Amino acid sequence: MAVPAAASVRDADRYRPPSVTGLADLLDRHVHERPHARALVVTGDRVHLSYRALAALADEVAARLGGTGLRRGDAIGLLCANNAEFVVALLGAARAGLVVAPLDPTLPGSQLSARLEALGAQALLLGPSVADAPPAAEVALPTWPIRVIASRAGTAAVDLDTGARAVRRVRGAAPELSEQDALVLFTAGTTARAKMVPLTHANVAASVRSICATYELGPADATVAVMPFFHGHGLFAALLASLASGGCVLLPERGRFSARTFWDDMHAAGATWFTAVPTIHEILLDRAETEYPGPQTPPLKFVRSCSAPLNTATQRALERTFGAPLLSAYGMTESTHQATSEPLPPGPLKQGSVGRPTGVELRVVDPSGRTCPVGTEGEVWVHGPTVARGYLGDPGETARGFADGWLRTGDLGRLDKDGYLSLTGRIKNLINRGGEKISPEHVEDIIAGCPGVTEAAVFAVPDPVYGQRVAAAVVVREGESIGSEQILRYARDRLAPFEVPDRIELVAALPHTAKGALDRLAVEAEYAP
Repeated sequence: MAVPAAASVRDADRYRPPSVTGLADLLDRHVHERPHARALVVTGDRVHLSYRALAALADEVAARLGGTGLRRGDAIGLLCANNAEFVVALLGAARAGLVVAPLDPTLPGSQLSARLEALGAQALLLGPSVADAPPAAEVALPTWPIRVIASRAGTAAVDLDTGARAVRRVRGAAPELSEQDALVLFTAGTTARAKMVPLTHANVAASVRSICATYELGPADATVAVMPFFHGHGLFAALLASLASGGCVLLPERGRFSARTFWDDMHAAGATWFTAVPTIHEILLDRAETEYPGPQTPPLKFVRSCSAPLNTATQRALERTFGAPLLSAYGMTESTHQATSEPLPPGPLKQGSVGRPTGVELRVVDPSGRTCPVGTEGEVWVHGPTVARGYLGDPGETARGFADGWLRTGDLGRLDKDGYLSLTGRIKNLINRGGEKISPEHVEDIIAGCPGVTEAAVFAVPDPVYGQRVAAAVVVREGESIGSEQILRYARDRLAPFEVPDRIELVAALPHTAKGALDRLAVEAEYAP
């Protein structure tokens, strides 16, 4: 059953999403209509950059890149934290017609080089936070440092050193790109090698318009950049949607999330919303008693959670503490981030779901590709203008992951009669205990609901009789005295007998990927025998 997209459950005739066509014209309307409005708040001094100033910086970068020998459709890497340099470099390169590949600044040099080589990047733009990092020295490409100097008076200048001209070489996946492409994003790569996802300007525009429409984002909205920009969550939901809608984004001083300064940053931005992964929501909730300023904080329109499952108990606690609806969303790199979301009030919120499709069609199918009845579990498939055309340089993975324009997500879920999606796990994560298929995500959600538990990771351990058994590593909230036997009793009351872990290990912390999802490979390496 294909479910039509629903942009908003409020007044669909009142809100109009921004009419952008991609990265290159993202700022144009606001430069024309609201040139002096805040676009970014940057540096420790919290300098305001207007839309006019930001566009001027991007145009300067575009002009400089135009004299390097690069051609429209060429790929260029971007290694930068969440700072002004990232935004200016991204938009400037887009205006020059280049395809930008944002990269994780914490990557080891060997991985960084491998990704740039596989892509066939012609050069690397380097932000200040990583200018002296070892990985940059290992890249066999022209490396161009970029700096943005912003004053408290609101003036700004950009310094881009392009002394080492690009020597164009056709290699890697670059021949598959064209000037219709805007970005190449790398998948997380925690359960397999990272794949390269090409996203066109049309993909970007459709994603941004859908996110803006879902949350009715406009010039009165502001947020703090919590998630890294080299992944879709931070890039599309926080940065690009805010700029396209005429809102404002505060970039934390060190270019990354800081729980210590978060609420002060929110106040400085006049933030009306923010988006984060459950791990960060848990951190803010744990520290709320001593750090959340309560009535002194501007009222929040909503809080958004995406990129990993959020357990129901945490959702309720966040809503009580922050006094705002917490909206769960679902997306992936291959769908240019968001595919579903819970709607703004007064639309119905269904705890445990990730909402309804936003700008895409969605199906749940059985192993033979037939649409499942309402309420029946199957694989989630997505189709629409945000879905990528496949993977660069990997026709085999493209054939496995895409079919007739549909993205086979690899996620398991079910649709209810109202078209709300509930996710139940990932196909490749299933544990096979004597023929019983167990979703580790489901077991984790149950254990995380146990009072005193912060987070759980469920994984398979080998067994000579059943093939696999269930084990769990559990993080207990600081100051709680709960033990593994209490957690097991809680689980036995709520899980089928075959789902209950045979072993629970209490740990201080669990490993996470750069975008905040549980790193299952690292969990298995650390805790499975």
